[in-house]
Amino acid sequence: MDTEGRVKLKICGITNEKDAIMVSNLGADAIGFVFAESKRKITPEKAKEIIEKLPPFITTVGVFMDAKIDEVNKIAEYVALDAVQLHGKESPEYCNKINRKVVKGILVSKNDSKESILKKMQNYSVAAYLLDPGTGSGETFNWDIACRLEKPIIIAGGLSPENVKYVIKKLHPYGVDVSSGVEKEYGKKDREKVQKFISEVRSC
Repeated sequence: MDTEGRVKLKICGITNEKDAIMVSNLGADAIGFVFAESKRKITPEKAKEIIEKLPPFITTVGVFMDAKIDEVNKIAEYVALDAVQLHGKESPEYCNKINRKVVKGILVSKNDSKESILKKMQNYSVAAYLLDPGTGSGETFNWDIACRLEKPIIIAGGLSPENVKYVIKKLHPYGVDVSSGVEKEYGKKDREKVQKFISEVRSC
């Protein structure tokens, strides 16, 4: 958890201005745009157009996977991203060459333990680590292995209004990241689910 004790909340997979404004106004701290191959993929042009309409104090995050470093930096600059989230096999050296704060996605498998997760993170010097069993998969993982990691951890994968409070109370993460858990269909957010999810996070 951050020093002020308030868990950060990111809504990812934003594809349109209506949803971006809606989740921002409902209280999300950050919104995510997927530039990697995905059913929620957005073009840099569209993301830039949306970001220009956002209210102030909203953190914008671009999601990439094994893209060329120059491409990531170019898109981040053009779109005016605040941070970059990397979900591939990017090396620590790769991350150091990104001209934005980096959130490194750590793929969590069924065989992982707390020790193996720490080993995966050990060589990276990034702003935060996002634990996810599979980008956009909607699957959860064994949350026990994420207890007391003593690093800025963001939990993703299978989060919903029904389980997010449990996850926060159990893990005390820096942040939580949701996409499919607040959708009515791919790339379209459900206002009621978003509102309930945010309410559950803020009640912790």
